[in-house]
Amino acid sequence: MTSIIPAGTAPSRVRPVPGTSGTAPARTVSAPLAPRARLLPSLAAVYRAQLSRARVARIPLLFVATFQSVGIMVLMRGVVDGGSEARAVVAGSSVLVVAFVALNLLAQYFGQLRAGGGLDHYATLPVPPAAVVLGAAAAYASFTVPGTVFTAVAGSVLFQLPLTHLWVLAAVIPLSGAALAGLGAALGLLAPRQELATLLGQLGMSAALLLGVLPADRLPEPVGWARDLLPSTYGVEALARSFDACPDWGLIAFFLAICAVVGVLSLAVATWAYRRAAVR
Repeated sequence: MTSIIPAGTAPSRVRPVPGTSGTAPARTVSAPLAPRARLLPSLAAVYRAQLSRARVARIPLLFVATFQSVGIMVLMRGVVDGGSEARAVVAGSSVLVVAFVALNLLAQYFGQLRAGGGLDHYATLPVPPAAVVLGAAAAYASFTVPGTVFTAVAGSVLFQLPLTHLWVLAAVIPLSGAALAGLGAALGLLAPRQELATLLGQLGMSAALLLGVLPADRLPEPVGWARDLLPSTYGVEALARSFDACPDWGLIAFFLAICAVVGVLSLAVATWAYRRAAVR
């Protein structure tokens, strides 16, 4: 019979454990597991994956969100002449683009992900839950940048507002995006059904439309209390104050700080909701 062992190769033997006889079976030593992935590299990987996945599908929706906000400003131009009301309309319409993408679409995405079993895929990966939520939220919020900037510039030209301090958008977009994306992710993950997640996302965007675009001094007092609970309100207020001839930067920083705190809290709730949904 021909041997399948190459010539000159000796068969390997299992070495006995020291202190035992040669005939005793060798003990199996388990290899250590690989270290768990760190938060920042995992966050960057999820962000790139979500960005490349949603790039083609979300661009038409971003166009719709921008067109919707610009259309609202054109309609309000026949009612509002200028002053604080014009500043509120432009700021609210600009942040509405963020609400449409970061709140509405993200609620639908996580609702669909939960209903279709997509959370099981992420649960098998050695990725921290916070990285999944933050990566998806950052990717969706990134799509709002062009539409928000275009809406703010178009509204400033339409209502003859100064463009000098529009750099405030560099803080308003990420902070409002974080707050609204965390809220949208939490709604999508906590909703028991996909259809309910879609409904909650639509209601959240409608609240951002009605409570953010309309001037605050024209709202009834109970509705004003609801406006104070909306995360995007403080981003709208910060952007509206930046249109003043001499902006109160302390007040703007205060509104942005509140928006940042709300963003941290909403993302923490979304992370908890992700853990809760992934183990079910």
